[in-house]
Amino acid sequence: MRNKLIPIDFLKTPMDNSDSVEKLKIFWKKVLPLISQREKHFDDVWKEGAEEEIFAELAFCLFTPQSKAVSCWAAVNSLADKNMIFDSTEEDIAKAISGVRFKRNKAKYVVEARNFFTVNGKIKLKEKLASFNNIYELRIWIIDNVKGIGYKEAGHFLRNIGIGKELAILDRHVLKNLKVYGAIKELPKNLNVKIYLEIEKKMREFSKKISIPMSHLDMLFWCKNAGGIFK
Repeated sequence: MRNKLIPIDFLKTPMDNSDSVEKLKIFWKKVLPLISQREKHFDDVWKEGAEEEIFAELAFCLFTPQSKAVSCWAAVNSLADKNMIFDSTEEDIAKAISGVRFKRNKAKYVVEARNFFTVNGKIKLKEKLASFNNIYELRIWIIDNVKGIGYKEAGHFLRNIGIGKELAILDRHVLKNLKVYGAIKELPKNLNVKIYLEIEKKMREFSKKISIPMSHLDMLFWCKNAGGIFK
């Protein structure tokens, strides 16, 4: 695995809390070089990354529910430094990571996913993913076969490996901004499959309406809130 600590590209002048779509579009143009650079990194993971690097992105997305993304990626990198992702027990993985909530369950999910994608002692993930022509069918297949992954995490994983650009990653920051800019009328009380897909459709329509790609919106909202671009 190419062990990459991905820095947060911070801006000197983050966007204010305006709810103006026009100001959002101006801000997007300002941060477009950062977003494009990060998107190229995601594309390179798919084009050039080894199986282990793609699996590391899956482990990251298994860690992220109710945890900070920066802490989860640091945990993945720590495991990679210690050569623990691909041969350690769930108990050892749980003990080795920090900054990840519910780490015992999540360590178990990582080991179960590792076992599921291991063929003759080696991770074989890319070929299976590439066998799907429909990204929405692939998302469902991942959800059905990888315990600990839901719609948000599956979309996040596929985006991070460069093949899920039309999928929504509906975390609370994205949902909040979709409401701010009028794409949805209210924040959902829960995100069952039906509601998730309905909001994803509205986000796609909003993306087309303001001419900002779906793959840019969640990074744009993250940058707007945090003042930087991560993953």
